[in-house]
Amino acid sequence: MEITWYGHSCFRITERGMGTVVCDPYDSQEAGFEPLKLKADVVTCSSNHPGHHFISAVKGDPFIIDSPGEYEINNVFINGYRSGETDGVKNTIFVIEYNGLFVAHLGNLNRIPSLSEIETYGTIHVLLIPVGGGGALNSSKAVELISQIKPNIVIPMHYADPLGKQELDPLSKFLKEMGISQTEDVYNSLKITNTTQLPEETKLIILNHPLSDSLNEQDDSAEDNNEEVNAG
Repeated sequence: MEITWYGHSCFRITERGMGTVVCDPYDSQEAGFEPLKLKADVVTCSSNHPGHHFISAVKGDPFIIDSPGEYEINNVFINGYRSGETDGVKNTIFVIEYNGLFVAHLGNLNRIPSLSEIETYGTIHVLLIPVGGGGALNSSKAVELISQIKPNIVIPMHYADPLGKQELDPLSKFLKEMGISQTEDVYNSLKITNTTQLPEETKLIILNHPLSDSLNEQDDSAEDNNEEVNAG
């Protein structure tokens, strides 16, 4: 399974022989960033806000999932859970399973779910979590939720970027809240073979996106650099 970030809250998840999922495609006029040029079998949209629900940016006649429920498309299992609303806009958390690997995309979540809600989500191996506030979780709430979910891997999203139009907190604020003094390595994507060699302790992975300078410093090693979790 490979996870690639395209800025804001948009990710593509792929696996050979299985359906490709794009999460929260954005309207570049609304969110900033470069216009998306993606193709997928499935699109999940956490809300109907144009920063999270711009379906026309994704080609391939994808199956659209924008509400809670249980779904199976091209051997990919997806569960959607309602998680509150902001200014009348409802948010849905999606847990996506590829061959026993569970990825949770929290969308524009703005509150800490109850323990019973978290138990409903089940095992979470990779957590895609907003950290920049602006109607979603800020850094302190994100760290609190991470400590409750205890995923193997955390990938932050929805934070300030020079290409973004929304006023959000910088990634550095989240890193400080996590107790990280130096910027972690930045990768173009995350590749996971299976669950057997996932880190036992929660590991933070920072993904780059095209033309990103969100860390306010260029990391030349990010080019052609993928983080791989292999089965050995």
